[in-house]
Amino acid sequence: MRAPPSPRSRTCVMAAAMFRSLLVSAAQQRPQAPGPGGAPREQPPGAPAPDTLEAQFSCPICLEVYHRAVCIGGCGHTFCGECLQPCLQVPSPLCPLCRMPFDPKKVEKASNVEKQLSSYKAPCRGCSKKVTLVKMRSHVSSCAKVQEQMANCPKFVPVVPTSQPIPSNIPNRSTFVCPYCGARNLDQQELVKHCMENHRNDPNKVVCPVCSAMPWGDPSYKSANFLQHLLHRHKFSYDTFVDYNIDEEAALQAALALSLSEN
Repeated sequence: MRAPPSPRSRTCVMAAAMFRSLLVSAAQQRPQAPGPGGAPREQPPGAPAPDTLEAQFSCPICLEVYHRAVCIGGCGHTFCGECLQPCLQVPSPLCPLCRMPFDPKKVEKASNVEKQLSSYKAPCRGCSKKVTLVKMRSHVSSCAKVQEQMANCPKFVPVVPTSQPIPSNIPNRSTFVCPYCGARNLDQQELVKHCMENHRNDPNKVVCPVCSAMPWGDPSYKSANFLQHLLHRHKFSYDTFVDYNIDEEAALQAALALSLSEN
């Protein structure tokens, strides 16, 4: 199971999703401009409604219109090529949308999506100008109406406040580098699996990347038996249980006090 995202990450994603839903809702309520002679404009047969086109052709990760779209062979989900790149750097990638395992070699360019982006036009969510979807990103970035809407967008406030403050510079404690071979972007479970499969018989003493990422960790301490250390010391994610604002001894005392109070 992957480490949960940080509070700041969840806040940014939810704020972006809320902003997008507000804009799409406003676009759906906007009446379509009539065609010549006052007649309703007709869309090509089979074409989606113009007001929902941008939402239908938006990447689930960045929430913007696809850019150099790629498709995962197994589940068929589509993403921006750049947005999917971090998922391709881990040993056992999962689809960001459905969490299904996939083979990185079977990720292909979504040619059909690219053709549709070049064919369909949709109204800008700010100025309502009809823009080809393939050009929508560049238009939105320079549209004064969109920038005004973003400036007036209500700030997202978490329903349940977090007990930990959100620092301005959050260190990465969710993914780690293998201390043996330098493989990157491994969460704790992937780090254990990677080391068990590739470095089971490696006699070298190495620094635990999980411990060294903690505020109380010693980046120079080398574990004599790193694999046993991983299996016994890191069975859960620190992000779930640990308050990073206190040291290890204070965390232990807090856990003991909580245990006594529950019994």
